[in-house]
Amino acid sequence: MRGIYFVLMVFRSVASPTIPRELWYNWGMRKAILKCKLKNRDVFEEKLSDIDLDFSPIYWQHDRIYIPRNYKPKSNYPRLIMRTEMKAVDKPAKYYLILKRHIEDSGVDIVEEIGTKDYTEMVSIILQLGFKPVKEISRRRQTLRMGEGTVIHLDKIETLSGYYAKIESDLDANDSPIEAKTDLEKTFQTLGESNFVGEAYFEI
Repeated sequence: MRGIYFVLMVFRSVASPTIPRELWYNWGMRKAILKCKLKNRDVFEEKLSDIDLDFSPIYWQHDRIYIPRNYKPKSNYPRLIMRTEMKAVDKPAKYYLILKRHIEDSGVDIVEEIGTKDYTEMVSIILQLGFKPVKEISRRRQTLRMGEGTVIHLDKIETLSGYYAKIESDLDANDSPIEAKTDLEKTFQTLGESNFVGEAYFEI
């Protein structure tokens, strides 16, 4: 049943990229997301460690990004991500289908994720929905959870120089996206970082 809901959500997002954001707030998870290119990964990690916040061991992710054939930047269009994740060499990979949609006028990101055991079948569904592949992103990632609903990812993208950090914070129905984004900026600035990046990894 959840799989049917997910496909319906994708179909609506492609058919109606300008659907009122009030409706989308009831679909999927609303998040405030902010990315930053780090000046110094070691210093960034040390500052968090000093307040007893430590990243997880490194794990590997590979994303295949798909966009609608009529995709336009900054137009609320969704993108689909087929993710392969390996957390240990002695354990099987896990596969996820992820929908991400950035609502430009509010700054909110709509995120929905579902696990899948059949990678090939899910890719076939993506293509049948009219999406096309645009890029593949491989990264080494570490994760740190800061209380309930907030996570920091520390990423080393294979095709990009340096390290990136990304904070994702879940939003409740009454949370202000603008205030949440400001809080994320202040968090980065407290940690000595301010080189914010607005583009998704596949757009950099």
